[in-house]
Amino acid sequence: MSIQFIHSRSNRPIAIPAIGLDLVVHLPPAASAGVMSIIETINAPGKGPPRHRHPQAEIFRVLEGRYLYELDGRRFYAEEGDVVAIPGNVEHGFVNVSDKPARQYIIITPALDAAAFFSGLAGVMHDGVPDRTALNAFGVQWEVDFLGPPVSLADLPTDS
Repeated sequence: MSIQFIHSRSNRPIAIPAIGLDLVVHLPPAASAGVMSIIETINAPGKGPPRHRHPQAEIFRVLEGRYLYELDGRRFYAEEGDVVAIPGNVEHGFVNVSDKPARQYIIITPALDAAAFFSGLAGVMHDGVPDRTALNAFGVQWEVDFLGPPVSLADLPTDS
């Protein structure tokens, strides 16, 4: 495998307004021979993805803001500088609980073609978040199971 330097500043952001997400792919699968992909996300206040699971593990590094995560029903906060590791096939979701956009750097392993996945998801969500059946029809080719609504601000635990 050859060493590659990726100029990610030239990558175009992918926007999914229905879930308040903008993301940039910093490392596509081909750059690591499929070992990992790396993305950076910006989540709008009060927004996050539907609860889901997939075979890839993810490592999140919070760059700005504060998130409420849910992993297999367990909830906790993560904020700037925190790292959250989620094994593959674990149900998870999160929501930005900050009053401004929050950012995360995410390593996905093995690699996911994040540009294709999130571009496709943006198409599926062009009129808002569809029902679970429509999301799962999209998710089949990616081995992603959409399991429920996004974590919401109403889900905030009383402890911090």
